[in-house]
Amino acid sequence: MAVRHVVWLKFKDGIDPARIDELMQACRELARQVPAAIEVECGANFTDRAAGFTHGIIASLADRGALPAYLEHPAHRAVGEALRADTSDLRVMDIEV
Repeated sequence: MAVRHVVWLKFKDGIDPARIDELMQACRELARQVPAAIEVECGANFTDRAAGFTHGIIASLADRGALPAYLEHPAHRAVGEALRADTSDLRVMDIEV
């Protein structure tokens, strides 16, 4: 079964929108940099239904076995560290589809 690695983000107050755009682009580039990633989609939330979370990321992977390779890849780790530094809350869920 395919896997979706889903991330919910609340960026800190005062983060420059250009910085957020830069981070979202870095997320999208993971699809080219990390062999385990099939596709990475991300963007801003546009409704009031996300409890204050401002952005989301969905990474598509082939199966459960691909998840550790994705998470441990240096490019993913670097993006993850940057996101943690600029967010006040970050939640992750991994589901099979």
